[in-house]
Parts: sequence; C-alpha cells; structure tokens
Amino acid sequence: MTTGTENWLAHRWGKWVVPYAALWITMLVGGVVVVILALVSAEVYDNVVDDAGLANLDKPALAFMEQLRSPGLDAFITGFTNIGGGIGMPILGSILTALLIFTSRSWRPLILIGGAAAASVTATTLGKKMIGRVRPDHADAVPPYETSPSFPSGHTLNTTVVIALVVYLACLQIKRTSARIGLIAAGVIFIVAMGLSRVYLGHHWLTDVIVGWVIGLAWVGIVIMAHRFFHALRRREHAGDAPTFEHPAHLHNGAAGRGDGAASAAAPADANDADTPGTAGRSSASG
Repeated sequence: MTTGTENWLAHRWGKWVVPYAALWITMLVGGVVVVILALVSAEVYDNVVDDAGLANLDKPALAFMEQLRSPGLDAFITGFTNIGGGIGMPILGSILTALLIFTSRSWRPLILIGGAAAASVTATTLGKKMIGRVRPDHADAVPPYETSPSFPSGHTLNTTVVIALVVYLACLQIKRTSARIGLIAAGVIFIVAMGLSRVYLGHHWLTDVIVGWVIGLAWVGIVIMAHRFFHALRRREHAGDAPTFEHPAHLHNGAAGRGDGAASAAAPADANDADTPGTAGRSSASG
C-alpha cells in the first residue's frame, strides 16, 4: 500500500509539480532578463541618441506622418490605437485568452499570456521612469494628448507580447497551414499597425516604437522557450518529444505505444491534460 502511494505521489510530482515549477522559474528568470533589457536599452539610448540622432530618424518620421493626417483618418487611428491602451488591451487580451482556455481545455494560456503581460508592463513602467523621455510636442500630436514619459512605447510593447503569444498558442490548435499563415499575417499586421499608429498620432517617437517591438519579441521568444521546456518535461514519460507545428503530441498514442495495460488505461485521463482537444479540423498539439 505504501509503495503504491509512493508511486502515485512520484507520478503526480513528475507530472504536475516539476513541469510547472520549470515553467514558472523559466518565465521568472526570463522576465527579469526582459526588465533588465528595458533598463539597459534606456541607458544606451540616453547615451547614444543626441539631437542629431533624433533629427536623423525620429523627426523625419513624425513629419512624414503629419503629411498623411486627415480628420477622418485621425479619428479612425485614434480608435484603433485605443485597443492597445491600458483599457483596450487588457480587455482584448482577456477575451482572446478566455477563448484559448475554452478551446484548449487548459489554464496554461492564462499562465503564459498573463505572466508575459505582467512582465511587459513592468518593463514598460521601469523603462519610462528611468529614461523620462519627453513625447513629441502637443503641436505635432493628435488629441487626446498623453503626459507619461515616451520611451519605450507601452502600446507597442504590450501589444507585441499579447498578440504574438495568442497567435502562437492558436497556431498550435489549428491544423491547416493556410489558416496558420493567415493568422500569423493578421497578427503581424496588427502589431506593426499598432506601433506605427503611435507615431502617426504624434504620441511617440519612432525609436520608442522600435525598442517596444524589439523588447516585446525578445520576451515572446523567452516565453515560447519556457513553454517548450515545460512540454519537454511534462510529456517526456507520456508522448515523447514536445509538440511542434509539424509534430503534434498525442497522449493516447504515446500511452498505447508502450503496449502495457496500465498505460493504456491511463491514456484517456492523460489525454484531457493536452492543451488542445483532438477535435475535427484541429491537431492535438499542445498549446
């Protein structure tokens, strides 16, 4: 009896505690790295971007955007950029995360997207406080005006993190390559448009946006690495390698492949632990 209990505890420890601990530790370390990256980029920017550098990149970009403005386009882009703001992006991110949780039958999208968003907001806040860069003059901006420091662009950084991770997790649930390509293209367009909208409205300099993209993509890469590491531990004894777009993981196949009755009996229960259900039109790859 004692041996059976010990085996059960060891199984649960290896199945739940170790992988999730690895996921959280990797994301925590990665989050610290991203925050440091934001602080370092602010320091580097402060040291190398002088008035000449500003005139050679940021001011021409703003002047070009001012030539494109019109009352109708200003109103449209203002509405669009609000989606990436402090109210719009949490709402949109929550809706998309809830859809991923529902379709995957797993809380892991909440862990990944929620943890990543928290780190990106922290990086944005610290970066702004450290550099304290002034936004473009109100005379060159479209109202309503913003008063917080300019560097880096929080709209750009947070949108890059949330949308890129949503696209990544959604692509793991979609089987058709054409659908994945369309989803990735839509995500890229949304992220790029959000950044450029900040320059168009005169709320940020172009360098604010570029740094937002760079830090955001770096953080997304770390989160995806943490997710792959999680699956490498989580699935090691269940279905071989971590799932990829081309090599989805099927828990029941992994169990059946072992050819023993206990593994086969455990397969239906373990199948529910996959991040995505094996429904029609979708792969069983984990998200």
